[in-house]
Amino acid sequence: MSMTAADPTSSVAPNSSNSPAIRVYNTLSKTKEPFLPLRAPRVGMYLCGPTVYAESHIGHMVGPVIFDTIKRYLTYSGFEVTWVVNITDVDDKLINKSVERGIPMSQIAVEMTADYLANLRELGVNQIDHLPRATDHMPQIIAFIGSLESKGFAYAIDGDVFFDVTKDPGYGQLSNRSVEDQQGEGGGAAAKKRNPGDFALWKSARPGEPSWQSPWGDGRPGWHIECSAMSHEILGETFDIHGGGLDLMFPHHENERAQSTCCHGAPMVKYWMHNGLMRAGEKGKVGGKSDREESAKEASVEEQASGKISRSKGAGGLADLIRSQTGERIRFFLLRTHYRSTIIYNEETLAEAGTSLEAFYRFFARFEEITGGSFYDLDAPTKRSDGDFDPGSDALLNEIHAIREKFLAAMDDDFNSGSAISVLFDALRALNRHMDASKLGPGADAASAEVKSLVQAATVIAELSRVLGLFAKPPATSGGDEADAELLDSVVHLLIDLRKEARERKDYATGDAIRDRLADLGVALLDKKEGTSWERKS
Repeated sequence: MSMTAADPTSSVAPNSSNSPAIRVYNTLSKTKEPFLPLRAPRVGMYLCGPTVYAESHIGHMVGPVIFDTIKRYLTYSGFEVTWVVNITDVDDKLINKSVERGIPMSQIAVEMTADYLANLRELGVNQIDHLPRATDHMPQIIAFIGSLESKGFAYAIDGDVFFDVTKDPGYGQLSNRSVEDQQGEGGGAAAKKRNPGDFALWKSARPGEPSWQSPWGDGRPGWHIECSAMSHEILGETFDIHGGGLDLMFPHHENERAQSTCCHGAPMVKYWMHNGLMRAGEKGKVGGKSDREESAKEASVEEQASGKISRSKGAGGLADLIRSQTGERIRFFLLRTHYRSTIIYNEETLAEAGTSLEAFYRFFARFEEITGGSFYDLDAPTKRSDGDFDPGSDALLNEIHAIREKFLAAMDDDFNSGSAISVLFDALRALNRHMDASKLGPGADAASAEVKSLVQAATVIAELSRVLGLFAKPPATSGGDEADAELLDSVVHLLIDLRKEARERKDYATGDAIRDRLADLGVALLDKKEGTSWERKS
């Protein structure tokens, strides 16, 4: 799938003259800009995904939860969003882990990709349209590098290919770095480069490393070129939104932007969006402000990265945390702050989020006692244009109508989920006051004006909370038998697909390893003429 390049200065407004006035903070311009997609109502969005060499930790969930919410809101607002999250499944870290564990790199990638996807699902991240893997796009990557070389932006030396940063007059604009600040890879490659800031597009293979054939010899791609090739393949030469953590702005996104712009002679992205990082520590210590107040503009990339959650700082696998806290609580915790803010993570802040969430669960239980129906079954609008209503003279509905407008204004203002969640608490207080003042309890008259107002107001809360990916199902079913069965089936079928692809590449070791590991877990694969199915072993 490929689209022709478009001039981002000639954007087309959404179809409706009453379309929402969404504004987005663009890291490139350092300002909030009106959101005007290149090919409205279509929106192309790309998020840098994980390097799958070890289990996911909570820091890996920040970007996916944020951009899952952004896609939900854009879709709710009438846009048609295609969201891509890449999987880096060839990298130095993967190779080192392969050597450490004594198993093929591809096997590690399969295991850790399954772990990542399972964690995403538990946190309600289900809006991703494409999950391309680097190893599946080697022809596109090699062709991309060849194009850069033929146009004079890249040069080959002894099997390595480097991008010449001096050939891109715009290099450094995204991260606001001068030529003197530019640094590339060190090690043995440094001696081959023309300029210190040049970076690798292709790395020649060392003995025993995974490699692919190319015009420059056997080797593998550099980290940055993968995203340029995969985003171009799926979203086209120029697309709307590129997301990622602030720590990726340099060198990764700066290098992506240089490669793509020089290769195509057109801007790679219209809106660069960078989320703040997660920091382990005491609440309020970053910049002297609380985690709700500090914005990305007040904390430099270096300041945020210095304390960010990472494996080197003790962050472990996420599965145990999900089991103890639930995915919804973690998602709620991540959305309580503006996406460009630093997130302060410790037991206290996570517990605080859980306590806050319990207030909603108590309301849902009380709502069901009064109405006899579940909050989760409310038929709430899924489109913004369908959700407006005339509150008439009803006091509760007038208050809820105003709250809805405040929620939309917060999300229109650079997707401010922190403020939007605060508004949901305003709505919760209004609903509780209404129930108390009306003395509503079990067995209340469903035909009464008070109960009708309660149901209509609660439907608005369902509409808005689902935009954030919250309260889609009762907490009692989170991690329950039905959810576990659905998750298991999804993960096993993912592994079946990955095993099939490995066998088609004649990588039988990885295929056999997937079958054997599943057997160890009590899952038997059944290879039949029409395909592979699975069953639990007795």
